[in-house]
Amino acid sequence: MIEVRDAHFPGRAPIEAYGDGGFRFADMSHRGSILSVPSGIYGWDPKSVADFSLDAFQRVIEEADDIEVLLIGTGKDLVPLPRELKEAFREAGILADPMSTGAAIRTFNVLLSDERAVATALLAVE
Repeated sequence: MIEVRDAHFPGRAPIEAYGDGGFRFADMSHRGSILSVPSGIYGWDPKSVADFSLDAFQRVIEEADDIEVLLIGTGKDLVPLPRELKEAFREAGILADPMSTGAAIRTFNVLLSDERAVATALLAVE
């Protein structure tokens, strides 16, 4: 029997490519959305902004001490965050910035190369 586990890359890595419903990073690929936080890169359940909840961002809140900026890729287009999430990130001391997934990846890679305390939550796009 094959055991399916949540994707996890134990470290920080730039996002090399995206599209076709997934991402490439660290010479690996993942189909679906991803969450990249200081502890690693994880498969992430949300498929659209409608799926965003405090539970979906629990790992971000848990690692808040090591995150200054959270870039949130909302798909092909920018979609504002719900007030509840903005307030939760603010209380955790995290600057959350929603943008298209492509823009979030480009910004994440630059900030990561500058060794900034950055994390990203990326919705997959086709």
